[in-house]
Amino acid sequence: MGITQPQHSADGADTSAPSAGAFDYQQAFSRNIGWVTPDEQQVLRNKRVAIAGGGGVGGVHLLTLARLGISKFHIADFDKFDIANFNRQVGANMSTLGQPKVDVLARMARDINPEIEIKVFPSGIDTANLPAFLEGVDLYVDGLDFFAFAIRQQTFALCAKLGIPATTVAPLGMGAALINFMPGQMTFEEYFQWGNLPDLDKAIRFVVGLAPAGLHRPYLVVPSAVNFHERRGPSTFMACQLCAGIAATEALKILLGRGDVLAAPRGLQFDAYRNTLARTWRPGGNRNPLHRLAIMIGKRHMAKAAP
Repeated sequence: MGITQPQHSADGADTSAPSAGAFDYQQAFSRNIGWVTPDEQQVLRNKRVAIAGGGGVGGVHLLTLARLGISKFHIADFDKFDIANFNRQVGANMSTLGQPKVDVLARMARDINPEIEIKVFPSGIDTANLPAFLEGVDLYVDGLDFFAFAIRQQTFALCAKLGIPATTVAPLGMGAALINFMPGQMTFEEYFQWGNLPDLDKAIRFVVGLAPAGLHRPYLVVPSAVNFHERRGPSTFMACQLCAGIAATEALKILLGRGDVLAAPRGLQFDAYRNTLARTWRPGGNRNPLHRLAIMIGKRHMAKAAP
C-alpha cells in the first residue's frame, strides 16, 4: 500500500510523474480522491481559510490544510521562532530561530503547493486590520495563543457578524477538544459568556467551555506547570497534531457542505493518553449549571494559586 508502479508510454518513457521541479495540482493531491471527489477537490482548491496564530496549532493547521489542497490563506502572527517553541511548533527549527513565524510558515506551505496564495499579517491581528484579515474568507480556524483573550473575542464576534464559520480545536494534555461556531447558531460569546470579565475569569471559562469532560486533568503530573496568573502552561506536539487532524476534517465538512458538523453547544474531546472520546452537549454554554459549578471550583483553585 502506498507504492505506485511506474507507468510507461509506448516508447517506454515514464509518464507516471511530471519532470523534476514541475508542480501539478491534480497529481499532488490525487491521493485525496476517494475521500473527496475530483469536483470537491477543485472546490477545496478555491476556498480561502484564515488562521490567526502561527504557533503550536496554527502552523500545523496551515500545513495540514495545504496538503488537503486548499490554496488560499490569510495567516497572522507577530512573533518570531524561539528555542522554547521546539517542543510543539512545526516551524520551529535551528534553521528558523529568530525568523518571523508567518514568513517561515508561508515558505513551508509554498514548498507543498507553489501555486498557493497566502496573505500574511506579520504584525498579528488587531482591531484595525481584523476586517481585512477576514475579508473574503470561507472559514476561520483559531490558532491564537490561549491567553489572547481580547482579540479572540473580537475575531469570533466579527465572524458571527459576517456569517463566517469558525472552529477552535484546543490542545489539552495529549488530546484535543473541538467546538465549532456556525452562522446562525450559538455564538462564541453566547457559549463562553466572557463579556467584560477580567482575563483570569475568561481563562477559567475558556478551559471549562472548551473541555467540559476534562479528560486531560487526571494525568497532569506537575500541577504547578499550569499558572494562569503567569500566563503559562505545558504543551505537547502530539496534542497539536491531533488538533490539526480534527480541524482539517471539520474544514473539509464545512467547506464541502457534507458530514455532521458539531456546533456549539455541542463539542467533543479526544484524549489519546486515556484512549477516551467524550461528546458533550451543554445547553446555555457557561450558563449551564454544570459549567457554573466547574467555574466556581476553578476560581477557588486560582485563588489558592494566586501569588
